[in-house]
Amino acid sequence: MPLAAPVTTATEPFRCIALDAGTRLFEGPDSLTSVPWRASLRTLTDVTVVTRERWLPLTPDGYRRICGIALLLLTGIVVSGAAVRLSGSGLGCSDWPTCEQDQFIPEANLHGWIEFGNRLVTGLVSLAVVAAVLGSLARRPKRRDLLRWSWGLVAGVVGQVVLGGIVVLNHLNPWLVLGHFALSMVLVWNAVVLHHLAGDHDRPKFVAPPILRHLSGWLSGLAMVVLATGTLVTGSGPHTGSRDEPVPRLPFTVREVAQVHGSSVVVLILLAGAIFLSARRHGGNPTLSRAVNWLIIIVAAQATVGWTQYFTGVPAVLVGLHVAGATALWMTVVRLRLVVTDSRGPCTTAGTRRPM
Repeated sequence: MPLAAPVTTATEPFRCIALDAGTRLFEGPDSLTSVPWRASLRTLTDVTVVTRERWLPLTPDGYRRICGIALLLLTGIVVSGAAVRLSGSGLGCSDWPTCEQDQFIPEANLHGWIEFGNRLVTGLVSLAVVAAVLGSLARRPKRRDLLRWSWGLVAGVVGQVVLGGIVVLNHLNPWLVLGHFALSMVLVWNAVVLHHLAGDHDRPKFVAPPILRHLSGWLSGLAMVVLATGTLVTGSGPHTGSRDEPVPRLPFTVREVAQVHGSSVVVLILLAGAIFLSARRHGGNPTLSRAVNWLIIIVAAQATVGWTQYFTGVPAVLVGLHVAGATALWMTVVRLRLVVTDSRGPCTTAGTRRPM
C-alpha cells in the first residue's frame, strides 16, 4: 500500500525556523562548536575556576565578616523602624506589600518615602541573611550549627516582614508594634550568636568561674525585663507613629510604667557593677575584659539617655538614641553571656595565662 503524502500543517513554518536555528547553533563557522566559541567557553571556565579557588572555600574569618554585615544591617533596621515611628510616618504607606492599593511606590510625600525607605532596608537585610546561609555552606571547615543559626535568621526576617505588614494593616496597633520590636530583638540575639560562633574557634578559651556564669545569666534575664518594660513606656507615650490618623495607645500612664522600667534599670546597673568587680577579681582574659568594659560603657550611656529623655519631655531624637542604645545593650549582654559560657576549644582557667 503506497505511503500517504506528508500533510503540510500550519506549524510547518515554525518547525522549519526551529530546524534552521538548531543548524546555526551547532553547525557552521559561527556555531557553538566553532573554535572561537570553544575558546570563549574555556576562558569562562578558567575564570570560574579562578574565582572559586580565590573565594571558595570560605575561611572562618571571611564568613564571620559576612555575619558581621548581617548583624549590622539587622540592628540598622531596628533604628530605621524607630525613625519611621518617631517621624510620624508609620502609615505613610497605608497598604502592604504595596505602598497603596493601586501603586507600589509612594506619591511625592515625605512620610510615604520614609516608610517605603524602611521597606527597602528590609530588602538589604534579606540579601545579607541569604548571604549568611550561602556562606555557611561554603565555609571550610563546614559546620551544621552555623547552617542552623543562619536559617534561623531567614525564618526571623520572614516573620518580621509578615508581622510588619500586619502592623500596617491594623493601623499600628501598639501591641503588635511591641511584638514586632520583640521579634527584632530575637533576630539580633540570633545574629550575635551566629557571629560569635562563625569565627575560628582554635583560639584559647577560658573556664569562667561559676559566679560569673550565674551573674551573666541573671543579667540576660534582667535585660529582657528592661527591654519589655521599656517597650511599655514607648507604647504608652506620645509617639504614636502617625500624624494624620489617631492611633490607640496602651492602657497605662507613662509615669507608672516609667517607674517600673526605671527600677529594673537600677537593678541592671547594680548587677553590671557586680559583674565588673567579679571580672576584675578573676581577670586575665582579654575577651572577657572587653565584653565587660563594653557592658559598663553602654549601660552608663543608655541610663543617661533614658533619664534625660524622660525629664525633657521625651523628644524624638533622644527616643531614637534610646532605641539604638537598647539594641546595643542587648547585643552586649548576649555577647557577654556567650563569652562566659563558651567552653569549646583549648581552655585556660580564668586568671591564668596559657603556657607559651
